[in-house]
Amino acid sequence: MAAISFKSVIKRYGTGKQALQVIHGVDAEIGDGEFVVIVGPSGCGKSTLLRMVAGLEEISGGTIAIGPRVVNDLEPAERDIAMVFQNYALYPHMSVFDNMAYGLKIRKMPPAEIKARVDKAAGILELGHLLERKPRQLSGGQRQRVAMGRAIVRQPQVFLFDEPLSNLDAKLRAQTRLEIQKLHRELGITSLFVTHDQVEAMTLAQRMIVMNGGRMEQFGTPEEVYHRPASTFVASFIGSPPMNLLKDLPGVAAGQVLGVRPEHLDVVPAGGWALQVETVELLGAERLVYGRLGEQQVIVRIDGAAPAPATGETVHVQPRAGSLHLFDAASGQRLPS
Repeated sequence: MAAISFKSVIKRYGTGKQALQVIHGVDAEIGDGEFVVIVGPSGCGKSTLLRMVAGLEEISGGTIAIGPRVVNDLEPAERDIAMVFQNYALYPHMSVFDNMAYGLKIRKMPPAEIKARVDKAAGILELGHLLERKPRQLSGGQRQRVAMGRAIVRQPQVFLFDEPLSNLDAKLRAQTRLEIQKLHRELGITSLFVTHDQVEAMTLAQRMIVMNGGRMEQFGTPEEVYHRPASTFVASFIGSPPMNLLKDLPGVAAGQVLGVRPEHLDVVPAGGWALQVETVELLGAERLVYGRLGEQQVIVRIDGAAPAPATGETVHVQPRAGSLHLFDAASGQRLPS
């Protein structure tokens, strides 16, 4: 196992005036054995950052270290990493056992050691009864577990996951998240996991890097990122539904944005903010009330068993004490509170 260090990491495509910079000076220290998720919207640079760790993209500036070694100029095979992709990339003519063992055979490892490693990984991932099957005989979730098993048998210093659950349906995604958590608890290998899905990020991460436009907006635990977002971007990206971000309210200074989570607004008999209801969504145990406060939309999360307000009705909502966030309107950065 090994720590990962990013120091002023930059990525450019092209040279001179035509150069396009896509990663802008990322600095982060990932601890030995830590599970870190890199999350952000499409095009934010999260996969590019991961591919630079893997050696699949050149580093234009700064340094990346795995353990004590700066790996900028090392080939992927020299970095002692294993990668799991969105595409399972299994050999269709090989059995599960042979797919998992292939990389070890290429390294001319003794057959007994190969079998021991594959059997151990298969046990962890509950694949023991599938070792003789071909990939076409497996479900999507089983294929992804085989891809993870192929990475496990390498016994690398670092696991890199690039959107590995994107091809799975919702139920399999939830199940595979649990398997990945179990895998990390058992192996304790330093892991970087890239996703655009905030649910995956919040449930898997010990800490998470939130990327936006090639920049690291925030690096912290899921609790820190959710409860103290560093910017309006983080506040609007993390959380479903997103944080309400409001301007031009009594008590909010010019140039400031007020943030409040939908679950931190309570319906009250009178006072507070008068909200004109536009629509209500029932989501089982909860309802989402969408309304207008002047020209601004506000979302309120209420108990699913509570009476639903009617469309067009005016309801009064009150932010809970200590639940408000203030941001600078120009920079989007969090203000002291």
